[in-house]
Amino acid sequence: MTAYEDFVSQYGVFKKIDAFGYLDYLKNNPDAPRKRGKVVLVTADTPLKASRGEGKTTTTIALIDALRKRGIDAAAVLRQPSMGITAAGSKGGASGGGKASLTHPELVDWGLCGEMGSIEAAQNLLVSFAEKAVDEGRLDTILVPRVSEVPSRSLRQIAVDRGKGDVPERVVLTPTCELMQIVVLSRSMEELGQRVAAMIAGTKDGEPVTFGEFIDLWRITNILATAVMPAYTETREGSPVYVHCGPFANVSIGIPSLVSVELACARHDVVVVEAGYGTDAGAQKWLDIAAREYGAQWPSAAVVVTRATTWNDDPTLSWRYPFHVNRLESLGIATFPLINLWEGEDDQVPAFKSKAAELGFRTPVLGNLFRDGGDALTPQLDDFVAALDAAGIPAAPESHKGTPLVDTVRWIAKSAYGVPAERVVERDTFAPSLAAATELCNKAGIDINQLAVVAVKSPATMTDNDSAPEAERSVTLKKVEVHAGAGLVHVNLTTSLTTPMPKIV
Repeated sequence: MTAYEDFVSQYGVFKKIDAFGYLDYLKNNPDAPRKRGKVVLVTADTPLKASRGEGKTTTTIALIDALRKRGIDAAAVLRQPSMGITAAGSKGGASGGGKASLTHPELVDWGLCGEMGSIEAAQNLLVSFAEKAVDEGRLDTILVPRVSEVPSRSLRQIAVDRGKGDVPERVVLTPTCELMQIVVLSRSMEELGQRVAAMIAGTKDGEPVTFGEFIDLWRITNILATAVMPAYTETREGSPVYVHCGPFANVSIGIPSLVSVELACARHDVVVVEAGYGTDAGAQKWLDIAAREYGAQWPSAAVVVTRATTWNDDPTLSWRYPFHVNRLESLGIATFPLINLWEGEDDQVPAFKSKAAELGFRTPVLGNLFRDGGDALTPQLDDFVAALDAAGIPAAPESHKGTPLVDTVRWIAKSAYGVPAERVVERDTFAPSLAAATELCNKAGIDINQLAVVAVKSPATMTDNDSAPEAERSVTLKKVEVHAGAGLVHVNLTTSLTTPMPKIV
C-alpha cells in the first residue's frame, strides 16, 4: 500500500482517514509525494430566515464536479451536519441536493460519520466528572454545559439538586460546544489532550479549576479516537469529498476541521471549503479565526452564493449581498457571485447578469444546481479558473491577538457587518460579564486578549436591525463566555440560542 492508504480505514460505507497521522508522516518525510492545493471558500448571502439555506453545499458539490470535468483535480471539504436542527435531513440536510448531492446524503445528515456522537459522549463525560467533583468538594460551580444532538427547550437552563443546594447547569447542541471547537482546531492528539486539560470545569471558592487538575485525560481522548478522523465520501458524479466537524457558524466557529482541509490540500490541487451560514458568519470565522489565529490557509478565491429571493425579495436587505462580495474582494480574494436558481427562475438570468455588471462584480455564475448539478457550471468557469490559476497560495494574515477584546469586536463589526465603532453599543449586562470573564481568565493565568473572538449572533441578521438605513445600523454587545481550552472567547452580539429547535417540514 502507499503511505496514504496506511492511514485509511473502512467505517461503514465511509472511509475514515487518520489525518493526524498522515500529516505527521508528511511533515517527517518531506520528500513524500504530496500536493499543495489552493483553498476556495464557498460562503453565502445572509439568509432571510435562519431555518433555510442559500445552497452552499449544493454549490460546493456542483463546483467540484464542474472543475473535475474541466480536468482540474478538485475536492470538497464539508461540515458534518447537526442531526437535531436539520431534523435528520427533513429541511434538506447539509449534503447537497438533486444532481449536486453525495452518494449517501442520508447518512451524512443523520450524523453517521461518527464524530457528533463521540464528541457528545466525551463532553457529557467531562460534565459527569465535574458533577462528581462537586460531590467531593473539589468544585462549587460547573461552567461546562452538557450537550445533546437533539434539542430540548426544557433543558436550556436547569438546576441539579445536590442535597446541599442547587447547582445550575445547562445543555447546548453538540456542534456549539467547546469540545467540538477543540477537535476542529487541533492538529494532533497531543494538542487535543492539552486543550481538554485546559478547559475550565468550574470554580472552587471563586478560583477556576481545569479538567486537567482532577481527571485522567486518556478517558476522553480514547472516546475521540475516531471522532478526530475525517470521513471520506464522494458526490454522485464520483468527486472526492471529506466531511468533518463544525456546523453552526452563528453560535460557534462553523467551519470544518483544520486537519481535514490540510489533508485535502495535500491530496488535491483545488480544495473547496464550505463555511457555515453567511459571509458574516462562517467566512468571517474562517478568515479571522482559522486563518488569522490558527494558521489555516487564506483562500485563493471565493464564491458567494445567494438565492434569487434572498437578493430580491426585501429591498431593505438587498445591500447585504453586494456588501459580502465587495468585502471579500477588498481582502484580495477573487470573489465570484453565484445565483442559485430554483424552478421557474431561469428567465431572470439576463436581469441578474445586468445587475451584477452594474454593481461591478466579476462574471456572475448562475444556474439551477439542484436540477443540473455541475453541468450548469462547467461552461461558466473560464474567469473563475483564470483567477484561480493566477492566484498563488496567500501568506498568513496578521493576527489580532493582544488587541483589547472590545476593540477586536468593534473591528469585526466594521469589517464584517459594516457598522463603525461608534455604533457598537453595550447592553448593561456586557460590562459585568466582561469583568467576570476577565477575572476568571486572570485567575487561570490567561490573558483574555490573547483568545480569538467568536462573534455569537443571529444567523439571519448582521446588525441589530438590517432593515434600518445604513447610518442607523448598530451592533449591541451582550455577554462574554470563555472557552479556554479551545483558545476562544465568545461575545454575544444579537439574540441567539445554542439549543434552537428544528423546523417542522
